[in-house]
Amino acid sequence: MAKELSKSITSIQPSATLAIDAKAKALKAAGSDVVGFGAGEPDFDTPAHIIDAAIEAMKQGKTRYTPASGTLELRKAICAKLKRDNGLTYEPAQIVVSNGAKHSLFNALSAICNPGDEVILPAPYWVSYYELIKMTGATPVLVTTTKESEFLATVSQLQAATTDKTKAIILNSPCNPTGAVYSKEQLREIADYAVKNDIYVISDEIYESLVYGSATHTSIASFNDAIKDLTIVVNGLSKAYAMTGWRIGYTASNAAIAKAMGNLQSHATSNPNSIAQAASIAALEGDQTPMLEMVKEFSKRKDYMMQRVEAISGISAPTPKGAFYVFADISELFGKKCDGKEITCAMDFADMLLEKHNTAVVPGEAFGDKRYIRLAYATSIESIRKGMDRIEAFVASLV
Repeated sequence: MAKELSKSITSIQPSATLAIDAKAKALKAAGSDVVGFGAGEPDFDTPAHIIDAAIEAMKQGKTRYTPASGTLELRKAICAKLKRDNGLTYEPAQIVVSNGAKHSLFNALSAICNPGDEVILPAPYWVSYYELIKMTGATPVLVTTTKESEFLATVSQLQAATTDKTKAIILNSPCNPTGAVYSKEQLREIADYAVKNDIYVISDEIYESLVYGSATHTSIASFNDAIKDLTIVVNGLSKAYAMTGWRIGYTASNAAIAKAMGNLQSHATSNPNSIAQAASIAALEGDQTPMLEMVKEFSKRKDYMMQRVEAISGISAPTPKGAFYVFADISELFGKKCDGKEITCAMDFADMLLEKHNTAVVPGEAFGDKRYIRLAYATSIESIRKGMDRIEAFVASLV
């Protein structure tokens, strides 16, 4: 008789975004002409000077263990970046470099949460937040936002969700999946709330460079020392520099939290990839033009995708201010049928669209709202055009 597996691990739900992407790639490998709006991954190549830095690091023999929390050189570069871009002053000992920002989030939650604690999570939320909270033994407490509020949580909502068990709130601005960006004024109010109630803030800023129009990114930790002490800033190289596969994320926090995360990581994974760390220094300190060009291209793609979405009857979406996603409301299509099968939720819509029109989107169930689908415009205009043509045809075929 097989022994029972861990209850905490078997309760974890698989990532819907990765599942959809894997299904689309499998169809593509089998010869199908699939358009993928699923994965949150820039389609650009990593800039050449970053790749060159990695090659040079290998030639110089930088292929061995580094300190568990990252090389001193990279942590200094991160401190310089945080000062330059965010107005934040940290020492290298307050920086922990990890195997991607997802790993950084796990470290952060593990360092501050105990079983029975509660973590406030605005919804819609990135798929892994919910499961990462559960993995620490803490409980996610959802605060539901709406497109009417631009998917931004208010202080009154946070206060209503606060109990004597509340340990932290997770903020993601710019947001995956909605593209929402908190204003400086909104963040200041949340910062005051967190300080007043002595609540940690895990601020996921991985999309900070991807903002459009008049939107600007502000780190919540930048207002004063009190909120800075309560904040764990999470960031990384993947989105801004097209370095998803390099797996470099990092946190900035007070020294005690950083030490706890570093101790955890030293036993769980040890150091992140030494070669990727060297490349990350080149990314942070080198020419930023490739990043700025990517942002310009994402902005063009956003505008085109929004034009197409708005032209389809039964689908609507607020204009994203950041990241590279459109979060589209398809609830008006519920009750309609495709080949006799009724659409009752976003999962139905996504399954039928992929089956009938070889186009992959992520159903909103992955983000806590079954009325929506997420469309990533981290792909070429040609692919966006083809995919939107297919979505338009699919919706027109529904009865």
